[in-house]
Amino acid sequence: MAEGVGERIKVGIVGGTGYTGVELLRLLSQHRRVQLHAITSRKEDGLPVAEMFPNLRGRVDLCFQTPEHAALDQCDVVFFATPHGVAMEQAEHLLAHNVRIIDLAADFRLQDTAVFERWYKLPHACPEILRDSAYGLVELNRDAIRQARVIGNPGCYPTTVLLGLAPVLGGTQALVDIDHIIADCKSGVSGAGRKAQTGSLFSEASDNFRAYGVAGHRHHPEISEQLQRLAGAPVGLTFVPHLVPMIRGMFSTIYLRILPEAMETDFQALYERRYADEPFVDVMPAGSLPETRSVRASNMLRMAIHRPDDGDQLIVLVAQDNLVKGASGQAIQNMNLMFGLPETMGLEQLAILP
Repeated sequence: MAEGVGERIKVGIVGGTGYTGVELLRLLSQHRRVQLHAITSRKEDGLPVAEMFPNLRGRVDLCFQTPEHAALDQCDVVFFATPHGVAMEQAEHLLAHNVRIIDLAADFRLQDTAVFERWYKLPHACPEILRDSAYGLVELNRDAIRQARVIGNPGCYPTTVLLGLAPVLGGTQALVDIDHIIADCKSGVSGAGRKAQTGSLFSEASDNFRAYGVAGHRHHPEISEQLQRLAGAPVGLTFVPHLVPMIRGMFSTIYLRILPEAMETDFQALYERRYADEPFVDVMPAGSLPETRSVRASNMLRMAIHRPDDGDQLIVLVAQDNLVKGASGQAIQNMNLMFGLPETMGLEQLAILP
């Protein structure tokens, strides 16, 4: 097994031509316990990876292969950086060969298959595997992830909202009104992926700011399902995502109403206690204003707590890199746990400035 001393985890990546794929390659190529075994792309079969992604020259010597020739069933773990629906079609075969799966799409995020099918317009191909999968938000589900063979890596928006809300939900005392939570969230253009589409063109996205998915967004049911687990009851959530004119980064502002019986709560201390031992969650000092540039290219999520005029409104500010903690970095966090490695291994890069 790859957990043994000195052994390396043999890794495959399905769908490595997108932004989450190249982030997986960047991070995994620096991971001292990983052997990059295969990366797939039907369209780019035979192309050297470093020719498509020159930042990887001298570090990654793989060529893209079709899935049929990539020998994925010889890997210890396979990451799926693919559209929704791909991982669940290959899961049974890989599991039969004792390959673990980390899916960066939505195939294993939602336990309710009817909800999945309504939002993703696909029948779920392996509901029995879904039932045994784990939701891969490490800070909330660490023990289950350690034992799992299949991980549904969380969406980028859900990561910010769930970690921003976890300390005030599910405790012995009700602290906030769970029927009227607002999550006002913004993402850089890379969140839309590397595919060509009009809304991501420079002349469309630059010098512009817009909301989208106001009538409904695929991440809403994912957030709601996990919030209900935390709170032990359905949670009323208004979630509005926005596109901002930057390449990478995500910022979520969460608005909460403090209950009368919780007015004496020290929320700064509450958040600091909750995340005191979390290596990738930084609760900043009272009054701080996190910025997306403070997390760029790192696996760190930073948050700050505000309570204007010590009143009954609580505002939680959360910033992360949507491609790292919001996707590929979090996936590697999950891999480390699954294989008994230090959780921070390969993920200790500092954010880049400017």
